Amino acid sequence: MLGNRDNLKLKIVHVSSSSPLTQTNQDYEGFNATRVLKHEQEHVHEVHCSRERSRTAWKIIEEYLMPFVEREHFPISSKCRLHPNNDLFRDQEQHKIHLDINDWQCGYCKKSFRAEKFLDQHMDSRHYNLLDVNGSKCLADLCGALHCDHMMKTKSTKAKCNPAAVARNHHLCESLADSCFPTHHGPSASRLHELFLRQFCDAHSCSGKQKPFSRGGKKQTGVLYLAISILTMMLLPVFYLIVYLHQRDMRMKTQELRRIPQVKRKAKGS
Repeated sequence: MLGNRDNLKLKIVHVSSSSPLTQTNQDYEGFNATRVLKHEQEHVHEVHCSRERSRTAWKIIEEYLMPFVEREHFPISSKCRLHPNNDLFRDQEQHKIHLDINDWQCGYCKKSFRAEKFLDQHMDSRHYNLLDVNGSKCLADLCGALHCDHMMKTKSTKAKCNPAAVARNHHLCESLADSCFPTHHGPSASRLHELFLRQFCDAHSCSGKQKPFSRGGKKQTGVLYLAISILTMMLLPVFYLIVYLHQRDMRMKTQELRRIPQVKRKAKGS
């Protein structure tokens, strides 16, 4: 009996001493599996296109180009790289709901976030399957031509000009003008081609004389419209006052003219 009891104790000690080691091995294997899975997910979801710069490029197109395109009633071809369909993130951006300053919502699953950057991360991880990554639809690739750095204020004004980069961006800019607004497609296309060169391409120079978006955009048009509206509202009462005073003077003159014959009749009768 004593020998059996000692064997039992030894077995218990052996089991208890081996349990932490077994648990440690399992934790290590689980950690490795999680790390490998995370790495695989990151690799699968890797998109070689900046969402932030693509968003900036679209803001520039929407503000400094589309108002003129709409005014000309010109249909941009889907082959044009500036077309909304050629923006990789366009559908996801349209499914962002900005409810309040710190309240963003996913239009796909209605999940809420405190900031847009968290919603971007959610789109990248949860709704990656909605991105069409097969074609060349990275709008951020056009940032050099569209002056994204100027819009985002990421480039220092004191930075030294790189002639090679400027020439490359100028060439890309002109190619966009030629492909999106071919001059042989009519007067509207010719006017938009000229505007695109002035609005975007002329600023690609080391001289610094020409600034981007020199022809203005949606915001400037909105401010001008607001100023005209305010001025109109201020002058409208003045206009009505002038009309009222003029009509009153005309009535008074008419009454005086009517009195004159009556006075003459009385004078003759007396």
